[in-house]
Amino acid sequence: MINKKIPTKAEVDQYLKNTNWGRWGENASAGAINLIDNNKRLEAVSLVKTGRTVSMSRPLPVIPSGDNPRPAQHYMHKEHRPFSGGAAMDYYGVFYHGTATTHIDALCHVWNKDGMWEGKNPDDVIQFNGATFGTVDEWKDGIITRGILLDVPSFRSQPYVTIDSPVHGWELEEIAKFQEVEIKSGDAIFVYSGREKFAKDNNGIWSTPEGRPGLHASCLPFIKDSDISILGWDMMDSSPNEYNLPWSVHGVIFAYGVALVDNALLEPLANVCAEEKRYEFMLSLNPLYVEGGTGSPANPIAIF
Repeated sequence: MINKKIPTKAEVDQYLKNTNWGRWGENASAGAINLIDNNKRLEAVSLVKTGRTVSMSRPLPVIPSGDNPRPAQHYMHKEHRPFSGGAAMDYYGVFYHGTATTHIDALCHVWNKDGMWEGKNPDDVIQFNGATFGTVDEWKDGIITRGILLDVPSFRSQPYVTIDSPVHGWELEEIAKFQEVEIKSGDAIFVYSGREKFAKDNNGIWSTPEGRPGLHASCLPFIKDSDISILGWDMMDSSPNEYNLPWSVHGVIFAYGVALVDNALLEPLANVCAEEKRYEFMLSLNPLYVEGGTGSPANPIAIF
């Protein structure tokens, strides 16, 4: 029977202490991406039947807004070349962490009072010229695994998740059963919560300093027990949390070694999953090769 009890502060604290530290030995810096071995990649490739592809990335967010206080930069340059030719070049600059840019979080990105991933001290790991452990370049060879979409609005028969009704761990279990998908070790789970429709009904903004809808801390045991490699989402963890935690579901980074794909654009994927009548697909995600990076802008691709 699924436990539908809201966890206490003590229980949530214990979720974050029940870590995966020490699980991957000398390969610890890569975290749960270690779960994606050659067999897992071949399993993912076997899911490709039609070749249909769907991007889960938002456009580079260059327009300032309430949930994009540090907009990305895109500058154009055009020059002439001898013999009646020319070239166009451009510059990209992006402070990608936050609530606007689609990106993947490396394992050195966040921590709590107990430390970073693997119990590392952030004062030792975070250097001026980059981090030294749990960095995005651990995944430079690319990520290919089985992807799963959990469609919350469809399950609830509501357009989106609200601040008053966050997504709970037991609901994710129910959605997987409802969609008839079995979550396997090394999978990448993407949780669609209806961010675009919520923003449309809220003056174009989905996240404010006062709060945002998303996943509740009760999702932590589900993520740990599912043994996944990646959690992707459009709304991220609900805020503020009632547990006085610096990070609630974002804590899967430093507790379990799970990578996060923040600000994924999931409405198009949800539509395609409904059309294809399947909620599993091959995921392809290739972070930028940045030595010592805390993450990377990303364009995750679902292939059916």
